[in-house]
Amino acid sequence: MSPQVLTAATCAVLFTVLAVIIASRNGAPFGFDHSANLWAADHRLHAATTVARAVTATGTGVFPYVCAVVAGVIAAGRDLRRRLWAALIALVVLGLGQAIRYSLMHAIGRPRPPIADWATYASGFAFPSGHSTTSALAAGLLIWAVVHAVRPGATRNAVVVVLVCWAVAVGLSRIYLGVHWVTDVLGGWLFAAAWVCLCAAVVPRLLALRGQPGSTGQRDDGQ
Repeated sequence: MSPQVLTAATCAVLFTVLAVIIASRNGAPFGFDHSANLWAADHRLHAATTVARAVTATGTGVFPYVCAVVAGVIAAGRDLRRRLWAALIALVVLGLGQAIRYSLMHAIGRPRPPIADWATYASGFAFPSGHSTTSALAAGLLIWAVVHAVRPGATRNAVVVVLVCWAVAVGLSRIYLGVHWVTDVLGGWLFAAAWVCLCAAVVPRLLALRGQPGSTGQRDDGQ
């Protein structure tokens, strides 16, 4: 079993366990969920709230889809046809992940924290967190592309760290702004990790079977 499949399976199992526990509790938050929500409400400074709102805005809307397109372009090398194909695949991976997450969110139907504690607008159910999932999916696609296309070194490591920090920051901003429980964000991260790792393991093999451009997984250096 490849490391990607193993990681996907581990995260999927952890997500499933967490989702089942939450569903069995009718969405009731855990003690640490309450504690984090209260801490955020008590330490919500104006400047920090402004920053959190700006960070959280990057986890939804057009930006994550732009990240997906960039990931495809980076991973595909210099050939235009490969870039377009890879960008389309990245968009499909992100879109399917979103669709599955949305279905799970409605199936579980977990309520959000009390609206009196919100410091930003939110809609829909709580688990798994949409912003946390979306930003982690986009970051995961970019990380995969960078690892695939850039040689090991300080630059690649720095980019990966920045992308991980971005996804983490978006998730934490949802807790700080009072619109999600800690376990909502944790669920979003686990789901995103499982989905990205699964797609990273399966999609290249499917493309290799079909003989699609870029299916060999080799970087195009224009040679």
